[in-house]
Amino acid sequence: MGKNVAQKLIDSHLVSGEAVQGKEVNIRIDQTITQDATGTMSYLQFEAMGVPKVKTELSVSYVDHNTLQYGGFENADDHRFLQTLASKYGIHFSRPGNGICHQVHLERFGKPGKTMLGSDSHTPTGGGIGMLAIGAGGLDVAVAMGGGPFSLVYPKVVLVNLKGKLKPWVSAKDIILELLRRMTVKGGVGKVIEYGGEGVKHLSVPERATITNMGAELGATTSVFPSDDVTKAFLAAQGREKDWKELSADPDAKYDEQIDLDLNKLEPMIAKPHMPDQVCKVSEIEGMKVDQVCVGSCTNSSFRDLMLVSETFKKGGFKVHPEVSMTISPGSKQVLDMMALNKGLAHLIEAGARILEATCGPCIGNGQSPPSGGVSLRTFNRNFIGRSGTKDGKVFLCSPETAVAAAIYGVITDPRKLGKFPKVKMPAEFLVDDSMVVPPAKDPSKVSIVRGPNIQALPKQGPLPDTLKGKVLIKLGDNITTDDITPAGTWLKYRSNVPKYSESVFAQIDARFHEKAKATGGGFVVGGENYGQGSSREHAALCPMYLGIKAIVAKSFARIHKDNLVNFGILPLTFANPADYDGISDGDELEMTGLKGGLNSDTLVIKNVTRDKEIKLKHGYSPRQVETILAGGTLNYTTAKSR
Repeated sequence: MGKNVAQKLIDSHLVSGEAVQGKEVNIRIDQTITQDATGTMSYLQFEAMGVPKVKTELSVSYVDHNTLQYGGFENADDHRFLQTLASKYGIHFSRPGNGICHQVHLERFGKPGKTMLGSDSHTPTGGGIGMLAIGAGGLDVAVAMGGGPFSLVYPKVVLVNLKGKLKPWVSAKDIILELLRRMTVKGGVGKVIEYGGEGVKHLSVPERATITNMGAELGATTSVFPSDDVTKAFLAAQGREKDWKELSADPDAKYDEQIDLDLNKLEPMIAKPHMPDQVCKVSEIEGMKVDQVCVGSCTNSSFRDLMLVSETFKKGGFKVHPEVSMTISPGSKQVLDMMALNKGLAHLIEAGARILEATCGPCIGNGQSPPSGGVSLRTFNRNFIGRSGTKDGKVFLCSPETAVAAAIYGVITDPRKLGKFPKVKMPAEFLVDDSMVVPPAKDPSKVSIVRGPNIQALPKQGPLPDTLKGKVLIKLGDNITTDDITPAGTWLKYRSNVPKYSESVFAQIDARFHEKAKATGGGFVVGGENYGQGSSREHAALCPMYLGIKAIVAKSFARIHKDNLVNFGILPLTFANPADYDGISDGDELEMTGLKGGLNSDTLVIKNVTRDKEIKLKHGYSPRQVETILAGGTLNYTTAKSR
């Protein structure tokens, strides 16, 4: 039987395990990427493994999150640490200002047919050029850099069959928003989303990357496009045609599910606050006053996206509405340079848009927070409550086309009302300047790693005890995000200082949570469906571990966060009967016994001592994960294995 693209990528990198759906397999990782918000901890973990040099084909350390070194020395010190460590251990270093990791990697380093692991949940952007690109916790990335395989459950593969061609003012962003409307933020869990059909050939690589990038919001393991002539043309324009490899599904390939999407019938879509799957047609909410428009992020900051916005202003002679603040964040230095050469930058500035640095910026709450209660239209990938930095801000997610229409008219507007569509041609040749990517040292022995005072020792967890007991410190609802657990924004400068960053845990929900956890010596957290969705930041597991959290009991977990909890020795457990969620309250005393032997069974029992009631739980761990939990986490497990 023939194979689909996802199966070809996984099977060609299989190290161990059976290629059987639902079974855990280990795959070889060719490339890794990190960014500064997660990378510092990942490299501290890599150091702790004692490996003298990375063993991947390529590893790149990007600084793209906290490039504004505000409020003290912490960010600048971390960047210096990252650069010196990269130089010593064989890692390329992309300097602040060179751009967002996903955009730069797509342009300069990604290769069809390769596997990539990244300490950022939007690593699947690389699927736009036919990579198996997976987001993971920083510790998983550290293990991959050390030559270890990456473990995943062999996934289901969903074919999104694209028919026809997009109409003017309808874009790739509308494709992924429509899928989110249909599938929801947990519809992709345990699945790879593969794109095929006649409509694929009409989508450029940047458009494909927009779709695979935001597949992270579906909860999918990753998303992937075939590598075809469109991919070849993009790589050739980057001076990298030799990196091209054809990759397509066999004619008789099978899929677990199929979703048909007629691009001819698709309309401009928009996600309403406060979740990426709260999607409707733009035409359904037209007329709502807009306070802010932000174009950029790793989802929509390509040359194609920004030139389209620029050309819309130019051709119509439009200006930014006087009651709207508009910002533009280029995805890379290459995009910024080419915008300038093509006068796209000048047109944006003339129209009244503000040009920001080539970074993540507003997407993670670093600047440009909307006004109190303000409506902000963003071409970003997430609109979780408070993520923008304004708790009552109303953030909508949309395409660059919809964003520029709102910026012009001051209200949410169907972009099809803007008239003739300004077509943007992909360049036959991109401007290539890799001077802001620093290669590793030729003689690592001469490099000294520089550590600032904010870089604290890596917290460690002991082996799992046979009995866990403590209080329920907080009970939460559905779709709790890693932003809810450990916020980004101004907190990110403490990413290498876990004791300080731990003060942020659940701070947006209960400002005293960290005090309660310390005072009681830790305890339990109870959650609803899809606990831990969103960013891959492992601090959402590492900081609770530092506070003494013993287990998270929820209805279901997001993939990356569940793996991160296991990595740090916290038990992620699900209710055997979801109705038992109602049988636990804040402050209840819980107890689990016989854990060392009990984990050999998938069913565990937790006793609610306060209510004198026993509740059955499931864990779903692989044998490797059981060993990891018993050891107290991946670092302990890996160290023991290497002896």
